[in-house]
Amino acid sequence: MIIDLRKFFEATDPSRTLVINNTQDKKYYIDFSSVRGGDIISKLKQKITYFKPDDPTCTLFTGHIGCGKSTELRRLQLELEADGFCVIYFESSEDLEMTDVDIADVLLAIARRVSQSLEKLNLAEPSRLKELLLGAIKVLNADVTGVKLKVPNVGDFGVSSEKEKFTLAFGIGEITTKAKSDATLRERLNQYLGPQKIKLLDAINKELLEPAIAKLKQQGKKGLVVIVDNLDRIDNRPKAWGRPQQEYLFVDQGEYLTKLNCHVVYTMPLSLKFSNDYGTLTQRFLEDPRVLPMVPVQWSDGSVHEEGMMLMQQMVLARAYPDLRSDQRLSNITFIFDRKATLEYLCRMSGGHVRDLLRLLNTWIMEEMSLPLTRDTLDTVIRARRNEMVLPISDDEWGLLRRVKETKKVSDDQGYQKLIRSRFVFEYRDRGESWFEVNPILAQARELQ
Repeated sequence: MIIDLRKFFEATDPSRTLVINNTQDKKYYIDFSSVRGGDIISKLKQKITYFKPDDPTCTLFTGHIGCGKSTELRRLQLELEADGFCVIYFESSEDLEMTDVDIADVLLAIARRVSQSLEKLNLAEPSRLKELLLGAIKVLNADVTGVKLKVPNVGDFGVSSEKEKFTLAFGIGEITTKAKSDATLRERLNQYLGPQKIKLLDAINKELLEPAIAKLKQQGKKGLVVIVDNLDRIDNRPKAWGRPQQEYLFVDQGEYLTKLNCHVVYTMPLSLKFSNDYGTLTQRFLEDPRVLPMVPVQWSDGSVHEEGMMLMQQMVLARAYPDLRSDQRLSNITFIFDRKATLEYLCRMSGGHVRDLLRLLNTWIMEEMSLPLTRDTLDTVIRARRNEMVLPISDDEWGLLRRVKETKKVSDDQGYQKLIRSRFVFEYRDRGESWFEVNPILAQARELQ
C-alpha cells in the first residue's frame, strides 16, 4: 500500500491531543481501558451523572504527563455533553504561569472560563466579584491600565467595547493577562486576593456558578461540569517560604479547590502520590485521586504483556491506516516497518508511554525520510534520546534507579518524586496493585548494567 509519509508524520505529532468528536481523531483513538485496570473515565462519569448529579463533586485525575489524560478528559467531556451536562474544558497552562501558581489564580481562571463560555445566559452583574476585581486593579495601579483599557482610570476597567457593558471574563482577562507575564504584578495580585480567597470563592459560587446552573437547568441541562486540564504540569519549585508549589496548591490550599458549587475535575501531578503529605491530600479531597496508569507492554517479571503490546501496535498502525480494520492493519505492517519485530521493539522501548512512543516514531520518520522504517535508524534515535536523558542524573539518583530495577518499588522519598516527575520511572497496575519499572530507554544505560 502507498503511505503518504508526510501525513503519517503529521498523524504522529506527540504534542497533539486527540479530540474524540473530531472524525479523523476518532479513527486514531485506541481504547486502552482493558489493560489499564478498567474504564476510569466511565467511573468518573457515573459519579457525576448517576451518584451525584445535583450535588457538587470534585475529582483529582492523575497519571504520567503524556500518558493520555487529556485525550481521556476530552472523551469525558463528549460523553457528559451527550448525557445533558454543560461542560467547560480548558487547559490551565493557557491562563496560568505554571512556575508560580496561587489558589486565587486558579479560582480566577475558572471564573473567567465559566463566564466566557456562558456569556449568552445574561447573568446579573456580579457586584461582589466586580468589587474584588476593582480592588485588584487599584492594587496593581497603572501597571495594568493601558493594556486594553480606553483611559487610564479605574472607571473603565472590565468594560467591553460592546454597549459599554461590564463583562466578568473581560475584567479578569485584563488582570491575568498582564500578571501572567510579570512576577511582581503576580505577587501584588496574590497579596491582595490571597487573604480574601474565602470572599472570592463565595462570590464565584453565589454570583456566577449557582445562577448559571439555575439557568442551564431551565434550558434542560442537567448541570455544569468544569474540567481543569494541565494543572498536573505546575512546576514544583519552592515558594518564597520554602514550601514546594505542588504541595502548597493541592495540600495546603486543596480545601478551596473542593468548594466550588459545581462538578470540577482537576489534573494533579502524579508525584504527589509519593509525597509525605499524600494522606493529608486525600483528607482534603475526601477520596483518592483517579489514576490513569501506563499501558503495560510487559509484566513485572519481564515477560511480554500480549494485550498491551497489541494495543500499542494498533495505536501506531492506526496513524498510518486510519480507515482499515485492526486485522487489516496488522497484515500491512511491512509497508511501514522493515519487519514486525521492529514495531514490537518500538512499543517495548516506549514502556507503554503514549507520548514517548509518538515522540520516538515522529523523530524516526524525520531521520529516515522513507518507508519502510528500519531498526538501525530506530537504534540511532533511541541512543540519542538516552544520551539526553542521562545528562542530568546524579549519582544518588542512579542508586535509586538501580533500586527500582531490582525491587519494582518506590517510597515517599523526595528523590523518587523527581524520578517519576522526570519520567525516569514508570508506574503500572496489575489487578489493582502498583509496580514500578525504570524507563526502558534509560534501563539500557551502562550505569544500570
